[in-house]
Amino acid sequence: MNLDSIRDDFKGRVCEQIDLEQEGEDRFLVATPFRFEDGDHYVIVLKREDDGWILTDEASTLMHLSYWMDDKTLEPSAISNRKEIMDSSLSSYSVHNRGGEFFIPIVESRFGHALFNFIQALSKVSDISFLSQERVVSTFMEDLMEFIREHVDNTRLAFNWRDERLDKKGNYIVDCRINSMERPLFVYGVPNETKANLAALSLLKFATWDVPYQSLGVFEDQESLDPKPVARFTDAVGKSYSNLPGNKKEIVRYLDKALKIG
Repeated sequence: MNLDSIRDDFKGRVCEQIDLEQEGEDRFLVATPFRFEDGDHYVIVLKREDDGWILTDEASTLMHLSYWMDDKTLEPSAISNRKEIMDSSLSSYSVHNRGGEFFIPIVESRFGHALFNFIQALSKVSDISFLSQERVVSTFMEDLMEFIREHVDNTRLAFNWRDERLDKKGNYIVDCRINSMERPLFVYGVPNETKANLAALSLLKFATWDVPYQSLGVFEDQESLDPKPVARFTDAVGKSYSNLPGNKKEIVRYLDKALKIG
């Protein structure tokens, strides 16, 4: 096992802010910048199991979610919307649930690929906490997409777009792709930290694929979000705005310019 090679693979597939810290024989803590909504980092451990390697959360994710909800609704025998969302999220990224421990095997030494999928799955599962907290249902995403429809020829719009050639599983969804120019404009709405992390990962992936694009991000309320995921997203995106209501004129001007020079 070449630790430097694995670390480089993690950095290349996910982001530069990844490190490995040995905690015992064939056991390493994977330090990442990704956090739950309350600021706690995801717990990810790389360790040898039988004849191979796995990434595991050592049951920390469900323990974390139990702070916000009745964890009995996530048990294997439970029938609930939360459990269905969790099972679907894990399955989509080839992550297994072993009595509350989430893990993903490393296949064909594809360490970086496995870490990317594992982080995606943990981010999706962490969204379950939103279902158990009293929140006003936000119309932000609908409002943003309607705003774009009002100011761009609808024949140029593709919502929930993915690159069918490079992204067959639909792991890197763009909220709205504006077409008919050399470099299409990828538009992301960012209502929370999880979306900021996922959108940043998607943009970094498009860059590694050498996909030509411009990118625009609009936060629901940037000031209410943890600054670290905000920073990751703003580093990856071409242009961002802190909210929609106070920036409509500026966004329209940006769209007009981007659609002409793209």
